[in-house]
Amino acid sequence: MVRVTKDSIIMDVLMMDKGTAPIFIKHGMHCLGCPSASGESIEEACAVHGIDTDKLIDDLNAFFETR
Repeated sequence: MVRVTKDSIIMDVLMMDKGTAPIFIKHGMHCLGCPSASGESIEEACAVHGIDTDKLIDDLNAFFETR
């Protein structure tokens, strides 16, 4: 089973399943195609964008649990 953590790289999560894109967008992370998405952890991106890291990770893991 896939498990997303605060250290997961955004692009890695997107590559595991493109269906995660709407989850990132719902949480206010609209720059999924920017170069930072390839090297930035979820925690780092959340800090920059003022997003609740734990809630985003919970939603991503809930998504993967249904797969």
